[in-house]
Amino acid sequence: MAVTNWAGNVTFTPHDVLVPRTLEDAQAMVAGARRIRALGTGHSFNPIADSDALISMHAVDLPFSLDEQARTVTVPGAVPYGAVAGFLQEQGWALHNLGSLPHISVAGAIATGTHGSGDGNGVLATAVRGIERIGPDGDLSWVRAGEPDFEGSVVALGALGITTRLELAIEPTYDITQHIYTDLLWDRFLDEFDDVMSAAYSVSVLGRWSEPTLSTLWLKCRNDDATPTASRFGAALQAPRVGALPDGGSPDDNLTPIGTRGSWATRLAHFRFDRAPSAGGDELQSEYFVPRDQAVEALRAIRALADRIDPVLHVSEFRTFTGDHLWLSGGEGGACLGIHFTWQKRPDDVVRVLPEIEAALAPFSPRAHWGKLCSDVFDQAAAYRRVPDFLDLVDRVDPAGTFRCPHLEHALGYGRRTD
Repeated sequence: MAVTNWAGNVTFTPHDVLVPRTLEDAQAMVAGARRIRALGTGHSFNPIADSDALISMHAVDLPFSLDEQARTVTVPGAVPYGAVAGFLQEQGWALHNLGSLPHISVAGAIATGTHGSGDGNGVLATAVRGIERIGPDGDLSWVRAGEPDFEGSVVALGALGITTRLELAIEPTYDITQHIYTDLLWDRFLDEFDDVMSAAYSVSVLGRWSEPTLSTLWLKCRNDDATPTASRFGAALQAPRVGALPDGGSPDDNLTPIGTRGSWATRLAHFRFDRAPSAGGDELQSEYFVPRDQAVEALRAIRALADRIDPVLHVSEFRTFTGDHLWLSGGEGGACLGIHFTWQKRPDDVVRVLPEIEAALAPFSPRAHWGKLCSDVFDQAAAYRRVPDFLDLVDRVDPAGTFRCPHLEHALGYGRRTD
C-alpha cells in the first residue's frame, strides 16, 4: 500500500513503516535503523518526512501531564493540537496560539515552524519548554529551556531524533470572539497595513491577488464580547455563522463559529477539529516569510504577478507573528509576515509559478516554510542565519545521519557546506 501525505502529492518510499506499541519498542526500532524519520499527520507538502524507514508514534500510549504550579503541560508529540486544546480547556488552561488546522500533530507542527497569527504572538514552538526524543542509538533524553542546545533543538525538522513528548507553556483559559469582514480594499489594506494586522489578538487576511478587494478580514478578539462595529477598515461585518471561507474552496461547514464568543479551544484555529480542514486535502500549499517592516513592499511585488498566480490559486492568506530566538523558526531575529498560498492541486502549474514569486520576493530575504512547497532552485537555507550552527548541532547529535533524508539535505544545503 502506498503511503502518501495528506494532500496526496507526495508518495513516501520507505522499506518499512514501523508502528511501535511502547516507548521501549520505539527505542529499539530507532536503534536498529540505518535511516529513519517520524511519520506524523502528513500535513507537509514536500518529502521532508521521507526515509528508508518511517516510524509512527500514534499507538504509543503516553499520558498528558499537567503541572499547574509550573504552568506547563507535557503531551505526546504524535497527538494533534485539537486533542491538546480539548484537554487543556477541560482543565481551565490554554495555549497562547494555534495554527489554522487543529488536526496537525504537535511534534510535526513545532518541528517545521508552524506559526499561527497575531502581532504579539510567537510561533507555536515558542511555547516549548522541553523536548523528549529518541536519539540515533535509541537513547531517550530531554532537552530543556535554558540548556545550551535548546534554541537549536525546537524547530529541528526531525533531524535530531524522534520526538516522543513535549513540555509546553500554558496560561489560564480565555475566550475568543471571532468576526469576519468582507471586501477589504487591497489599496486600503496596504495603506493601513499596521493598523489592520494589529486590530485583534489574532488577525488573518485572505483573498486573491488580481481583484480590487480581499475576500476576508478575520479578527479573533480575546475576551471580547462587545457588539462589533458594522465595518472595519471599510470592510463589511458578516452575520454569525458556521460556514466556509468565501472563495476559499473549502467545505460548507468546516469553520469554527463566527460572531459568537467561546473558548480559545473552539475559536482560535480557523477550522473545526471534527471536520476536514482547509480545502479538504484537494490543494497544495506554499508559504514565504518576509520581515514585517518590509511587508507592504513584498506584497506589492507579488501582486504584480497576479495574472500568473490567480488562475492556479484557491486563496492566499496573510498573517503576522512576533520574533523569537529559535534557530530555524521563521521568526528568528524579528517579526514577520507570512504570505501563504493555498493552490489548486495542479502541481505542474504551481511549479512553474513558484520561481516567479521567489524572484519577486528576492529583495526581501524571504524564508520558505519548511513543510510547504518552494521551487527546487530556491535557496531555502540562505535566509535562516543559524543554519550553520544547526548543521554543527546535527553533526554532533547524529554523526551517522540516521535522521537525514535527501529533501532535508537539499533544504539545509549540505552539499554547499564547507568545513
